[in-house]
Amino acid sequence: MKKALFLYIISFLYWSISLNAQEIVLITKEKVLSLASENNTSLKISEQDFYQARGDFRQTNAVFLPQITASHTGLGTTNPLMAFGSKLNQQIITQDDFNPTLLNNPSQIENYATVFEVKQPILNIDGFHQRKAAKSKMEAMSLKTKRTSDYLFFEVEKAYMQLQLAYKGVDVMEDALTAALANKKIAENSFKQGYLQRADVLNVEVRVSEIRNQLQTAKSNILNASNYLSFLMNENQVLVYRPADNLQLSKFQVKNELISENRSDIKAMQLASAAYESMHKADNMAFLPSLNAFGSYELHDDKIFQGGASGYTFGAQLSWDIFQGSKRFGKAQKSKAEFEKSKLEYEQYISQSNLELNKAKRSLMDLQNKLSLTSLALEQSEESLRIRTNRFKEGLEKTSDLLQSETQYSQKQLEHYQTIFEYNYALAYLQFLTKD
Repeated sequence: MKKALFLYIISFLYWSISLNAQEIVLITKEKVLSLASENNTSLKISEQDFYQARGDFRQTNAVFLPQITASHTGLGTTNPLMAFGSKLNQQIITQDDFNPTLLNNPSQIENYATVFEVKQPILNIDGFHQRKAAKSKMEAMSLKTKRTSDYLFFEVEKAYMQLQLAYKGVDVMEDALTAALANKKIAENSFKQGYLQRADVLNVEVRVSEIRNQLQTAKSNILNASNYLSFLMNENQVLVYRPADNLQLSKFQVKNELISENRSDIKAMQLASAAYESMHKADNMAFLPSLNAFGSYELHDDKIFQGGASGYTFGAQLSWDIFQGSKRFGKAQKSKAEFEKSKLEYEQYISQSNLELNKAKRSLMDLQNKLSLTSLALEQSEESLRIRTNRFKEGLEKTSDLLQSETQYSQKQLEHYQTIFEYNYALAYLQFLTKD
């Protein structure tokens, strides 16, 4: 007994020091939801995924918009062809430049060229489908972010209820400890008067130690629940939270009883499948030719950043990659397989979601029955404990029977609160599954 008492004191001191080192904060579920929606890391990661997809989509603007480049190049050469061409671009050719000796052995020529180039896509059918695929992917990532937010709110609901349940557990065990200590005092007085054996007093002391250990565990559950709430809110400070309201049966009514096709994650999978379809079409359209316009304006001089002579070029190019060693055939086959796979994954996801929904409905019905049962069991155990406690005070009840009633009452209380938690959780999960 001394060893058990010593261990309890050590544990209690550890928990007390930990609690005193942390700030206890009263918090509401609405406050947790607000902070989590602003600071949660998973939600921020999901938002960055959307920005990444949006960046990919914006890159496809190149299908419509021109590419414009500017460059300034300087060179010196004695290469006959380049030397003559440079002088020709500078428009300084004279009759003497046609001297064969000068043509074959020119002096060093310097040329500085400023070039402005424009490339304008006109017809790239595969690019149109690639752009459509990128848009579907971007919209899918937006819906995925929304579903991540929905799941975060569901996790906050669960974590907040766990905190409420943890405090209920502490309340139950503190009440049980108070009652056990009172019965211990009665047992000690009865032992002194010769009404009880030493073994009966020891049994009561063992019961007190058990309750103290259970109370320590309940207090640890508060810390665990608080830490998880801090994680969801991305709170770096080590805080102990206390819920502003107590655990009680949720009165929320689920409006939808079926999985909605407008649910954000389901619509996201539809869009993902559409993106694969567009990519497959793009791979098929890669067999067609593409048409692009181009133009350039050039300035040439023998001095840097000058433009003594100028000229322009413009035109259009129709290009057609007729055969690439079966590379495009393989790419088209791969994209078709990815598209077919996405359709199968969508069907499987719908089936799995309906499976989860039916399971959640059955669980909710079971918990409704369990609530009635635990309520009756709690009422019965409370009455039984009251009767046996009164009889024990009068010396008419065995110590073992009283301890059994105490244990049963504490267990029934914990079971009842646990059932309330499970019922509220099942209701929140059902709401999460049927949300649009």
